[in-house]
Amino acid sequence: MDITPQVKDFVAQSGHKSGLVAVYCPHTTAAVSVNENDDPDVKGDLLYHLKKTIPQSPEFKHYEHNADAHIKAVLTGLSQVFIVEEGKLQLGRWQGVYFLEFDGPRDREVWLKFIPG
Repeated sequence: MDITPQVKDFVAQSGHKSGLVAVYCPHTTAAVSVNENDDPDVKGDLLYHLKKTIPQSPEFKHYEHNADAHIKAVLTGLSQVFIVEEGKLQLGRWQGVYFLEFDGPRDREVWLKFIPG
């Protein structure tokens, strides 16, 4: 899920012109990532590769049967930190901020924190 607009809105509403914004996922089967935001096939390719590389397996011992989702979250990361200059989120030309769901749909949160600088 592309959450770039929500992060940009948070930065704009913060009133700060310079600093860092931390984007944090407080879940163990989801993640936050940065990737290309132009070609929607990139998202599908990424998720396809993760599913193929780390499929569900009867060999996993976790009782909830979602160990694959925990592993994907560890590999992709729970947080990202972005630079803010002149009140704008600094992303590369093709970059977007993504929430990655590996065990859902579920009710999820993403926490944002502005660190003035």
